[in-house]
Amino acid sequence: MALFKVNTGCREQEVCSLSWAWEKHVPELNTSIFVIPADIVKNGMQRVVILNSVAKSVIDELRGQHPEFVFTYKGNRVLTMNNSAWQSARKRVGLKQVRIHDLKHTFGRRLRAENVSFEDRQDLLGHKSSRITTHYSAAELGNLIKAAERVCENDSRKSHAMTF
Repeated sequence: MALFKVNTGCREQEVCSLSWAWEKHVPELNTSIFVIPADIVKNGMQRVVILNSVAKSVIDELRGQHPEFVFTYKGNRVLTMNNSAWQSARKRVGLKQVRIHDLKHTFGRRLRAENVSFEDRQDLLGHKSSRITTHYSAAELGNLIKAAERVCENDSRKSHAMTF
């Protein structure tokens, strides 16, 4: 969940609620996106979640494990990321100060470090914007996918390590 969150900029509730029903295939780009309903998103607007290669690999690994939810534990939807597993994992790797929400900020910082435009960062992070729409063209989605992928390309975190 943390790896998905740090590569999509999703909020905790968006990750915990992520449903297979929200996945939309984009055949022109040979990929998929998720469209999160407005009642789940903090700003009350539907959110398009773009998958870079790392986020896509997380999704592909979980595909077929549960009929409804992407992230589950013992067959049930995970209700919160800030649980004993998260607390234990962050202490084990020496990141006691890192909060769940810091993963979203990290994605934003990584996008900025790769010179992704302000507008594309807004869209990728799900920030309220007059440009936001869930009816992106394949070209617009392709541009956002390329922008999200930039955090993976020149990144020593390809080994899936995270820095904060």
